[in-house]
Amino acid sequence: MAGRFAQRPSRTTVRGGHVGVPAGAAGIPRQAAAPARVRRWVPEGPLDLGLVLGPLRRGPADPTFRATADGSVWRASRTPAGPGTLRVRAYGGEVLGEAWGPGAEWLLDRLPEWLGAADAPEAFAPRHRVVALARHRRPGLRLTRTGLVLESLIPSVLEQKVTTDEAYRAWRLLVRKFGERAPGPAGAGERPLFVMPAPRTWALIPSWDWHRAGVDDKRASTILRSVRVAARLEQAVGMPAVEAQARLEVVPGIGPWTSAEVVQRSHGAADAVTVGDLHLPGIVGWALAGNRHADDAEMLRLLEPYAGQRHRAARLILLSGNTPARRAPKMPRVDIGLL
Repeated sequence: MAGRFAQRPSRTTVRGGHVGVPAGAAGIPRQAAAPARVRRWVPEGPLDLGLVLGPLRRGPADPTFRATADGSVWRASRTPAGPGTLRVRAYGGEVLGEAWGPGAEWLLDRLPEWLGAADAPEAFAPRHRVVALARHRRPGLRLTRTGLVLESLIPSVLEQKVTTDEAYRAWRLLVRKFGERAPGPAGAGERPLFVMPAPRTWALIPSWDWHRAGVDDKRASTILRSVRVAARLEQAVGMPAVEAQARLEVVPGIGPWTSAEVVQRSHGAADAVTVGDLHLPGIVGWALAGNRHADDAEMLRLLEPYAGQRHRAARLILLSGNTPARRAPKMPRVDIGLL
């Protein structure tokens, strides 16, 4: 019966990169504006757009990401060639990518990697029943490789030591106020998509706007230090994931938790485990050993059989929804913008 019925999204599965993408009607809807470029690509094996691109979304109201009722996933990015909007839709075993803006060509050239072409899911061998069932139910899971560091780094820094709701709110407010409307039809209408600010724009955000967005001085300072060396950090895309993490961690305020969250997206790093997380060790410990009090060391021990694929194993555990019942109060939310 596994896989017969679609699982209802939960907070844990959403954190695992679950984004519901409607199947949509047959055919491709007419666009409001002609795309700068179009590319068709046929993936090898099953592909679930919501699972592959889901980790790029920072909350349900992320101004840079949207899944629409016609089965499309939209993403607005700041590429090395400039701002660009990508629209992706799968149908009939084929993927159609459409892009607008100066970064359109860059985005479509890397469309296969964004959709997991550089990933090797066949190398993964489940060692636990919960992981095997999750993999069976999610055959279209692949790890995206965006080739962009800063667009994953900044929201990851915003997520340090706060609740996800606080981090998502800060990302939403700052991108909408200081970013620019996405090129093409996605940037028009009442709910436009936005491209995140350029490094220099991040550096010029006044202290009171960080405060109003609920971002404390420590996280704001880490972002400011990062954008000053943005070019050096983006060069880490050409490095192995471990070396890229080491370069990121040279910046004060960026530790193993943040660097892992970045390379999971920018590099498609299948083995980059998120250590230092408040909830993940307990979730992994509960799913694999019935230990809700597991720490980082215990989590890494339990994931040893998945060496080389530990991030994929952790994602499948999150997507399984197998999480211990809450026994402690939620992490308190403090909106410093009201202080």
